[in-house]
Amino acid sequence: MESYEILRGAFEKTSPKAISSELGISLSLVYKWSQPPEEDGQGSGSRNPLDRTVDLVRITRDIRIIQWLCQQAGGFFVRNPKNPEERHREVGPATNTILQQFAELLESITTAASDQRITDEESARIRRRWDDLKTFTEGFVRACEQGNFDQVPTARH
Repeated sequence: MESYEILRGAFEKTSPKAISSELGISLSLVYKWSQPPEEDGQGSGSRNPLDRTVDLVRITRDIRIIQWLCQQAGGFFVRNPKNPEERHREVGPATNTILQQFAELLESITTAASDQRITDEESARIRRRWDDLKTFTEGFVRACEQGNFDQVPTARH
């Protein structure tokens, strides 16, 4: 689906006039965001915020931009694992790795709570472990679906 189509659908929930007013931009610009972009004299759309965000991530190569957007929307970004043609069915090592990741999260929580309080540093460490586990688990589930356990992501510490 194209970005302008996403925005067109979003405008069904919130009017372009309300968006224009809230953002302090012209109504015509908001409408142009929901039209195909100008290419070789075709289309009448304008570069919209979604396209610009994709460009920003591409140029900076910094995925934290997308991660931040996902957090602002109450979610979490998980990168899709690579999907080579060849299938590998070694589920044992992948299963052991996911269990190790979970054990490391539990260890972080247990260590932090051992003195009956959790500091900001400990909380940040738990958050990192949890985010790593969510990412790893998504990769594991996709590997299960594809039967390719060589593509299970490695954890970052």
